[in-house]
Amino acid sequence: MPQNVEKVLDHENLFREPEYKAMFDNKRSQFEFRVPAEELAKQIEYAKTWEYREKNFAREALTVNPAKACQPLGAVFAAVGFEKTLPFVHGSQGCVAYYRSHFSRHFKEPTSCVSSSMTEDAAVFGGLNNMIDGLANTYNLYKPEMIAVSTTCMAEVIGDDLDAFIKTSKQKGSIPAEFDVPFAHTPAFVGSHITGYDNALQGIIKYFWDGKAGQGTALTRIPNESINFIGGFDGFVCGNLPEIRRMLDLMGVEHTILCDPSDVWNTPTDGEFRMYDGGTTKAQVEAAINAKATISFQGYSTEKTMKLIKEHGHDTTSFHHPMGVTGTDAFLMKVSELTGKPIPAELEKERGRLVDAIADSQAHLHGKRFALYGDPDLMLGMTAFLLELGAEPVHVLSTNGDNEWAGKVQALLDASPFGKNCKAYPKADLWHMRSLLFTEKVDFLIGNTYGKYLERDCGTPLIRLGFPIFDRHHYHRFPIWGYQGGLRVLTMLLDEYFEALDANTNGIGTTDYSYDIIR
Repeated sequence: MPQNVEKVLDHENLFREPEYKAMFDNKRSQFEFRVPAEELAKQIEYAKTWEYREKNFAREALTVNPAKACQPLGAVFAAVGFEKTLPFVHGSQGCVAYYRSHFSRHFKEPTSCVSSSMTEDAAVFGGLNNMIDGLANTYNLYKPEMIAVSTTCMAEVIGDDLDAFIKTSKQKGSIPAEFDVPFAHTPAFVGSHITGYDNALQGIIKYFWDGKAGQGTALTRIPNESINFIGGFDGFVCGNLPEIRRMLDLMGVEHTILCDPSDVWNTPTDGEFRMYDGGTTKAQVEAAINAKATISFQGYSTEKTMKLIKEHGHDTTSFHHPMGVTGTDAFLMKVSELTGKPIPAELEKERGRLVDAIADSQAHLHGKRFALYGDPDLMLGMTAFLLELGAEPVHVLSTNGDNEWAGKVQALLDASPFGKNCKAYPKADLWHMRSLLFTEKVDFLIGNTYGKYLERDCGTPLIRLGFPIFDRHHYHRFPIWGYQGGLRVLTMLLDEYFEALDANTNGIGTTDYSYDIIR
């Protein structure tokens, strides 16, 4: 074989060597039993037609490549956002390996999370013993100050009761009676990762505010002038939350970010391993009950949480991933209204710079057609920003968006001349998107890493925004919120536009009359 210590080939070139080509040919001819190439080509072409699209959108009992993940993934995200907290998933080890790898591949950081390691016997007899042993091991091995428990499919199907299991574990001496173990039921077979985030965050706040699951005294609210901020499930959290903190600090607003994993997924390499870094402290969670108001940046990601907070007397406001000039304006004006603090000149300058950048580049994006998919809040925010740029968000798809969400998107589209003939697609998946891209072509696709297969199949350039992003590095370190974030997203859109323009005009003597130095 060509691989040896003297000459180490990357996989990009290794599998092009003659030995591997022969091995692949042998596998295809003897083991894959493919249909004839002509029949395959015929079906591929048929799958690009309007007739196939109608059949594709008529399916009801099958989902193909949904643009969402399961509830426990979101629950782990929420748990990581609290100081010295270890996520504990009551379920199988394989499930937890998926959550850890998913986050680690996106953020390029280790993600700590443990499991009760339920197997076949626990599925029959229940997972109480797994919980007792698992909490004891977690507490003694990893020294957390809080363990946040959530569930997977197996625990939910057999009906394990987290509240009872945790209290029994304390009675058995697995962990001290006063040790904090908030919990949430997060069945993976319903909802999505944003539902799991919401359930887990609600569970943590309820635990501290309402008497620690019956083992403490409920807190009494004494209102003050601070506000709480909740970002929601966000793949750009390492850039976004510091940007929110910076803007609020510039306004002189006293605030608490409820769930802040931006440090643990952005640790430095300096010789020290940080299993826990940053995060909202327990004291901050308890003090947050006294805030006069709570703002959620992603309403669909925090529906239950915001309902709980409102029941405790807070003035609550939920946005839908506001982006760009108009979205950031609305956020800052709401903060100013709630706190009485003026928007400082520095932020006004940043706004003006973003407006200037849009004016510089608007002609390039005006009228360009986009398809986009992802979480419902992100889709609302991104749709509004595209319309602000004069672009046309032709297909807006969200697997975990419902009909109410689609109505909100359609209202945005109908309110703009650039939204004509654009449509929202709730509960649809990426196989639906494939049909849309072939039958109603667009210039660009916006979505997560999984869109690269659509890019290859349909020839539509992909702009990577959302979660997860595995095949590009460090996007999560930069904000897409605020005026600075709007400039970042604008640059990403323009970069892909200019890359596509260069690719389409590089034919020497044929198309290079537009292969320009100045754009």
